[in-house]
Amino acid sequence: MTTAPVWWIEDGKPSLHSRTSPKNGFDVFSSSNPFSSFDEFSSFDPFRSFSSMVKWSTIASVVSAVVMTAAVVAIVLAILDCLKKAGSTSPIYTRLATNIMGNSPKTLSSQDIIAPAPTTNYPVIGDFQLHGATMERFLSKMAREKPIRFSPHQLQGFTHDFSTELGSGGYGVVFKGEFPGGEQVAVKVLKNNSDTVVQAQFMAEVSTMGRTYHVNLVRLYGFCFDPKMTALVYEFMENGSLDTFLFRRNQAIEWQKLQEIAIGTAKGIAYLHEECQQGIIHYDIKPENVLLDANLTPKVADFGLAKLYNMEPSHEVLTHFKGTAGYAAPELWKRCAVTHKSDVYSFGILLFEIVSRRRNRDATLSETRKWVPKWTWECFRDNELAELISLFGIEEDSREKAKRTLMVALWCVQYRPEARPKMSTVVKMLEGGVEINPPHNPFEHLETAFFSVSSKLSDSSTSTTEASTTSSFTPMQGPLDIELHTVTIG
Repeated sequence: MTTAPVWWIEDGKPSLHSRTSPKNGFDVFSSSNPFSSFDEFSSFDPFRSFSSMVKWSTIASVVSAVVMTAAVVAIVLAILDCLKKAGSTSPIYTRLATNIMGNSPKTLSSQDIIAPAPTTNYPVIGDFQLHGATMERFLSKMAREKPIRFSPHQLQGFTHDFSTELGSGGYGVVFKGEFPGGEQVAVKVLKNNSDTVVQAQFMAEVSTMGRTYHVNLVRLYGFCFDPKMTALVYEFMENGSLDTFLFRRNQAIEWQKLQEIAIGTAKGIAYLHEECQQGIIHYDIKPENVLLDANLTPKVADFGLAKLYNMEPSHEVLTHFKGTAGYAAPELWKRCAVTHKSDVYSFGILLFEIVSRRRNRDATLSETRKWVPKWTWECFRDNELAELISLFGIEEDSREKAKRTLMVALWCVQYRPEARPKMSTVVKMLEGGVEINPPHNPFEHLETAFFSVSSKLSDSSTSTTEASTTSSFTPMQGPLDIELHTVTIG
């Protein structure tokens, strides 16, 4: 028989037993000095061990929480950084090489690219910086609109030292250029950098074209504002402006294509008025400002007179004339409320020129045919539109569409702005999507004014003096003279 000491709990107290293995195979426990080692056992404190475990668990939890928080913060910062970079990423056409200048031409790789110049880190240029403070604030704001800022040095390289001139106007000269990747551009260099009118035109173009994205609007790639140069960089339009196809016999274009040009132009203007985050009034719709690409796709250009407006119904009172004589709406000649409907009027005049393929006014013709809009109305009134369309040289299979276009034009040139349709409606009318009601007489006010003026002129020589004084401000000879006389005398 063998014995072995064994601890055992009895009645809640530990005791030491000897384990005896008898020969018969059964265990017999015998007690031997049961409390001799109790003090040794009592040195073990389970409550202190539990407290220590809780302490270290708490510390581990805190450390784990700190690590996880730091990881979350790092991930959030990384995401924000990615978003920031994505927001400032330039389109592919703006990845232009910086090292383009030198004594000899240099072949550039796709890795030689630049990012938009930071508008908040301009060189200090003394008096010019003070003079251009407003412009600098403007450019800083526009940096978020994506047009890229070029240097004069870069533009000199793009245009091969401004060697190919495409045209010129009152505010500047346009040169042909090419980006390092081979894409052709048009660079418009504005005259008189310090002139407030030129700066106003510059800001109008960058603030409007810089935020527009439409297939029927010319794309503004970037700009340059520098003491040496103020310029705008546009996409290049291979076929120039619409007027060369309308008024030059050696640039004839089939009627079907002219119809497509009219609809495309209307869509571009409708986008400006109704689809931009802020509406845009162009103020100068005319054939010279409708450019054509290689496929004769029309794109509205030249936003030098454009102005942003809120989409809510609003009226602006002009303090000076905007637009081009012959295309400007009647309200633009007077200090009265002006809305985007002034563009609708100008587009109507453009439609008359597209159908007739001549200027809307020709002083060398007879009185009846001198002004196309009024001539068209008289033919419509007398049910002679078919004869007029035939005189314009429209082919038989296109005459119905030409008639529809002239009806739309008569609606667009209504005297009261509120009577003119929206440009989105004009698009539907041109495409045949809606029926066109017979238009009202757009020139009724002129006929009424003629008799009113004639009566007043016969009654008083003073009235004659007033009328002759006013005529010096008449924008064009003909019907608008009568309208302005009425404003002065009435």
